[in-house]
Amino acid sequence: MSVLICGGAGYIGSHAVRKFLDAGENVIVVDSLETGHRASIDPNVKLYVGDIRKPAVLDEIFSDNRIDAVIHFAAYSLVGESVAQPLKYFNNNVGGMQTLLEAMTRHGVKRIVFSSTAAVYGEPKKTPIEEDDPTQPTNPYGETKLTMEKMMKWVSRANGINFVSLRYFNAAGAIEDGSIGEAHVHETHLIPLILQVPLKKRDAITIFGTDYPTADGTCIRDYIHVLDLADAHLKALEYLRADGESNIFNLGSGAGFSVKQMIKTAEKVTGQSINVKLGDRRAGDPAVLIASSEKAKKILHWAPQFDDVEKIIADAWTWHRAHPNGYDD
Repeated sequence: MSVLICGGAGYIGSHAVRKFLDAGENVIVVDSLETGHRASIDPNVKLYVGDIRKPAVLDEIFSDNRIDAVIHFAAYSLVGESVAQPLKYFNNNVGGMQTLLEAMTRHGVKRIVFSSTAAVYGEPKKTPIEEDDPTQPTNPYGETKLTMEKMMKWVSRANGINFVSLRYFNAAGAIEDGSIGEAHVHETHLIPLILQVPLKKRDAITIFGTDYPTADGTCIRDYIHVLDLADAHLKALEYLRADGESNIFNLGSGAGFSVKQMIKTAEKVTGQSINVKLGDRRAGDPAVLIASSEKAKKILHWAPQFDDVEKIIADAWTWHRAHPNGYDD
């Protein structure tokens, strides 16, 4: 039997592919390569280049291979772009999930692990955030992910497809050997943006807001190593294979670090001074986002192994220093 990883050529998906291969799983990848990178996939892995919104693509994959479960990373994920182009996000994210679930139903595949997001919570009422806290997304990206979760819930009841949805916070870091990592055409994540300064790809990092109700006035976020995320997806699959019921889990370190703390740590890791510019707050940026991962620890027997932000930034630096232009080097 094989595991189909949708979006396996993307940042988190490619790390999951490595983790599943190391665990002895037979992995098949489908990716449109719109934002993913062929170079991130082991050449021995069977790769289908195609869009999961096309039923024929999925029918070919499910017909040609004995698929045991699906790991779903194939979604657009830029918050700002989702606000400017909401229909693009609903078409790709929600439409892709519908086509995928329809194909799974046709071919009798009963397990799916879904890459969700903390964006489903919107502005949190308290921290740390727990799975039963209110879900009130403040952008179309979060709204599409929440809609995808609801689709799985109802299909699970109607068609017997059991799911695990993993709501994670700020993915960061890279595989330790620096062979794959984070490479986006339009980078929006804090750690890569910070590291672009010592790489001489930008003059300074902008801090958006220094008047938040935090110790140093900057936003606090929960950073989780991409290898820990990959491990959680494997443990979620093991849970479903052991007849676990459909469920939702937060994934985070349970600790928060401010923007200023991340910049200071990056200076320590790189050995370079990092120029800073101060900007106004961005709309919709909560002061503090920290996850409670107690449920995942208890039920999935998962816990982050790389929760030291210096380690997370150091692994990211290994990748970015070796590949300053991403996979185009």
